[in-house]
Amino acid sequence: MLSTFLTFSGLVARDALGIRPLKAELTDHLRAAVEWLKRAHDHGDDDGVSYGFSLRGGWRPSYRETSGYIATTFFDLARHLNDGNYRERALRICRWLLAVQNSDGSFANPRYGSAGIVFDTGQDLFGLVRAAEETGEAVFREGALRAADWLVHIADEKGIWTRNEHLGTPHVYNTRTAWALLRMNQLAYDAERERIARANLDWALAEQQPSGFFDQCAFVRGKPPFTHTIAYATRGLLESGRLLNDARYLQAAQRCADAALRHVAADGFLAGEISIDGQPAAAYCCLTGNCQFAIVWAKLYDSTGDEKYKAAAIRAVDFVVSRQDIATSNLDVRGAIKGSSPIWGRYAPLSFPNWPAKFFIDAVLLRSRWS
Repeated sequence: MLSTFLTFSGLVARDALGIRPLKAELTDHLRAAVEWLKRAHDHGDDDGVSYGFSLRGGWRPSYRETSGYIATTFFDLARHLNDGNYRERALRICRWLLAVQNSDGSFANPRYGSAGIVFDTGQDLFGLVRAAEETGEAVFREGALRAADWLVHIADEKGIWTRNEHLGTPHVYNTRTAWALLRMNQLAYDAERERIARANLDWALAEQQPSGFFDQCAFVRGKPPFTHTIAYATRGLLESGRLLNDARYLQAAQRCADAALRHVAADGFLAGEISIDGQPAAAYCCLTGNCQFAIVWAKLYDSTGDEKYKAAAIRAVDFVVSRQDIATSNLDVRGAIKGSSPIWGRYAPLSFPNWPAKFFIDAVLLRSRWS
């Protein structure tokens, strides 16, 4: 515990003094992030992925929610690097998810009890669907079906996820859970799943403000949302719009992506919180949000050819690279991505969660196609 405290004391001091890690080639930063994510997997309980490395207890237990979509990144790395070890990691994660899945098909966060949570279940559904596609194994298909059936069952009379929600509040960023249901429909179509997905996507459209941003997109109602959750909502609309071939969802995603793009500084800094009326509401950067918006902008560049999206994606990733230390001898943090920059920012303070590294890897893999 003392060594962990000293590590974070040093990181706070470096950020306070404006000392930046040395930058290298983008491929070196990608490799370091991949190696760190592998270490996070190795530090998890059984075969889940550790929440990450934090001042609060060093390496923390496996985190079910993000393990699900980290599995998809390991599958992608297996193809990108032509290395079956990443596929094996992905499958180990997905088998672990089946072992901790609730009998009703949902996934819980033990920190909040044993009841299933809508968003967590959606994120784990991504991993199970991908595992079923990759292997054809019935056990993954059945686990995915049970998770998807629970998401349909738990929706309210309007088809919206208002129950079993984080902190008891409906969230627009469940567009990403709608996307997961639509991915399930690629495996085995069901009209009721599409109805529930559309109901939540339509609700998100109703919550979009003239600014392009969304109400009810923060963890806590009334607070400015993190760019992390804004990007969740935006990506969910974008990917769902593509799967459904529905221009309304695509246009809503592009409106929010354009609104966020206007806040990107020349060095790639994006305020970690943006109010629903489109005003920066934080002096720190949520590095996860940078990576996620870089993915959205990269995908919009691919579909539109508009250079402004490519430029924004590059700047957003470069800002994260400038905060990633790939030279330290401390393997707990080498290649990791902080929750916030500076590290004491309000999003995941004093920690290196696993999902910033996941989204950084995803963003760099997309960007690598332009080289």
